[in-house]
Amino acid sequence: MDTPAIPAPRDANEREILANLESIRDSLLLLKQDRTKYIRSQDVLQLYDQTVEQVRKLREVREGRQASENRLDRVLESCFQLLSLFFMTIGRTSEAPAAYALTSTIRRLLDHLTEANLFSAKDLESLTHTLERLSVIVNNTEDGHSPYLTELLGHRVELCNTLIKKLQEKVQKLEAPLPAIHEKLISILRSMSLANTKPRFSTTEVQKYKIQLKEIDEQRVDGHFVNDEGKVPAGDEEVSELLDSCLIWADAVLERKGVIADEFKPMYDTLVGIRNDLEKLSLTQAWSLRETDLYDFQRQLDKFDEARVDGNWYDEEGKPAELYVQRTFLYLIRRSYGLVYSLMISSEPVSEALLPIYNQLLTLKRCLVEVKESGGVSSPRELYPYSMKLNSIDNMRVDGKFLVGGDIPEGQGNVNELLAECFDLNYELRIDAEDKAGDSA
Repeated sequence: MDTPAIPAPRDANEREILANLESIRDSLLLLKQDRTKYIRSQDVLQLYDQTVEQVRKLREVREGRQASENRLDRVLESCFQLLSLFFMTIGRTSEAPAAYALTSTIRRLLDHLTEANLFSAKDLESLTHTLERLSVIVNNTEDGHSPYLTELLGHRVELCNTLIKKLQEKVQKLEAPLPAIHEKLISILRSMSLANTKPRFSTTEVQKYKIQLKEIDEQRVDGHFVNDEGKVPAGDEEVSELLDSCLIWADAVLERKGVIADEFKPMYDTLVGIRNDLEKLSLTQAWSLRETDLYDFQRQLDKFDEARVDGNWYDEEGKPAELYVQRTFLYLIRRSYGLVYSLMISSEPVSEALLPIYNQLLTLKRCLVEVKESGGVSSPRELYPYSMKLNSIDNMRVDGKFLVGGDIPEGQGNVNELLAECFDLNYELRIDAEDKAGDSA
């Protein structure tokens, strides 16, 4: 994002703004790296206000003239990207700044889906839902946020909506029974790509997917899919091409068995490492993720993605990667962007400081719901462990608020609401147990 290849601004005023933004970005990076204490809202908002002030100055400097992109724009992008992840970290997920990082990732995903032309209706459902939510956030933004930011976000959301509508049109053109076949083929293709990037290649696993492809191929009549009436449905050509592509990929994967040429091996190892780290975070997100950590993953992925020339990578001697390597890399990058997106939309509207309490309550609620669904308890005594834990959490409050280091972190309402739900569930189970005991007596 701050590559020296991007020229520095020539205007003296812009150079001054650039220096200020670089200082803000460095402060954000230092705050991100500090694991000795929780991130406080006031620290983030102070840096946000400083950034907004620099944006105000920049708009005044550039008013009335067309400015080409320079290093200042890239550093500003970095600041907003970091601030966006900080807003998620402090639990302010429904405010405009938090939407910035999401729009960046969604745009990357949509560009890749458009480029590859390999996507299903399910891929678009989540993205559509998220864009609808972001539209509401941007349109209902309070005056407290920069008009520049809200205007920028509005354009980004609008662009993403335009891209996704074009993709939806392609899927909607498929007539029965093609949507289900198309969905299955996309699933098999991704499963083969996953098998292709595992530490230990399994020939048996890939052969199993190839058998499934052959079974789908056998459904064709004279090379075409047909509907119940024996007619060729709209979209047959696209789905047939996808099937043929899957069969070719299956043969390539079985032939290469995950072996990457030496000149591209370092890049492959890095991409696999990023993918694996993101998958680990997905499994332990509630307890280990600080949203600002995603910034480093995004930067690495963006650099790899932007290193392509005409869609492909080149080695040090200027030779392009062969198709097998190119497709393997693209799978890893797209999978990683998808994981970053999933982690972002799963961000809880609770400050990092309150997450330990919030996660404990989520676990308690799940346990109490399971107890209720399995028929309840036979005696109120069985609820003592839950009651003691709930009371210990309740006793942490001071005047109805959870304090951390003297601060009142964001997300109080969400944590208090969850605590109340747990108390209600516990109460219902206790009353049921007392009624059962009374009936048996």
